[in-house]
Amino acid sequence: MAAKLMHAVQYESYGGGPSGLKHVEIPIPTLKKGEVLVKLEAASLNPSDFKIQKGLTRPLFPRKLPHTPVTDVAGEIVEVGQDVQKFKVGDKVVAILPYGDGGGLAEYAAVSETSTVLRPPEVSAAEGSGLPIAGLTALQALTEAAGIKLDGTGQHKNVLITGASGGVGLYAVQLAKLANTHVTATCGTRNIELVKSLGADEVLDYNTPDGAALKSPSDRKYDFVIHSASSAIPWSIFEPNLSERGLVIDLTPGASSLFTFVLKKITFSKKKMVPLMINAKAENLDCLVKLVKEGKLKTVIDSKHPLSNAEDAWAKRLNSQCTGKIIVEP
Repeated sequence: MAAKLMHAVQYESYGGGPSGLKHVEIPIPTLKKGEVLVKLEAASLNPSDFKIQKGLTRPLFPRKLPHTPVTDVAGEIVEVGQDVQKFKVGDKVVAILPYGDGGGLAEYAAVSETSTVLRPPEVSAAEGSGLPIAGLTALQALTEAAGIKLDGTGQHKNVLITGASGGVGLYAVQLAKLANTHVTATCGTRNIELVKSLGADEVLDYNTPDGAALKSPSDRKYDFVIHSASSAIPWSIFEPNLSERGLVIDLTPGASSLFTFVLKKITFSKKKMVPLMINAKAENLDCLVKLVKEGKLKTVIDSKHPLSNAEDAWAKRLNSQCTGKIIVEP
């Protein structure tokens, strides 16, 4: 019997940007043990999607070409595979697909039960699809790397979030304010009011001298820096702004930050820089979904695009300073 087909967007070779994307008809995925089939309602784009297309992660990712990109999705379960315990047909869910396989720019995706969480009616598909990579990165940086308690019971800390109007930064500002922290944030001029509205106590315009120097308007030293800006900032700018045991958590580590990490470790420096590698756990994703349901966290959405115009979404994310998540809806 011929497999049922679905609309998907793929690229067959590295590079090419939006023009490298092709609309194709491919078989709806068949389920392996422990997987669910999700009829997708929304998918959100991440910088990692473009790095994979550019070939920056080969030979690890993608596992094969042609590749259907995007990992962060939300939708409704239409079929459950063998040994699936937690879900049933009709459940609304948020899920994260494997980096190497992708599959989010399509009408359906097969997802591991262990990478899937229930989505309550209070959380829209678009809001849910924004959470996995960006939200989990922000949560992990704050709670695991920085050791901050989101219930506000921890010691008062001063936190700097660079790139606060980016995908990770917008979540990080909100999550940090749930804890007992004073949040200083950096962003461009046009997003200052938005970042303030999400809870930042002080906002620096990175185009100003004080913003470029990361200097706190209230002259605070930072206990933690969540460095989510895409541009590299040298250690010499971070260092004078850090408290005695200040820690820079670098979410986009390059060669220079990895060198600094090693140097600070071998010289037993009290001030440190550490790279963060995301570890996507379902219980953490479930925590984020619950925070959205309770109104304590929101997904800032830049724009929504139909799957039939996925190239427009790809181009917007590549070429413009978007604020918040870009969503593709099948």
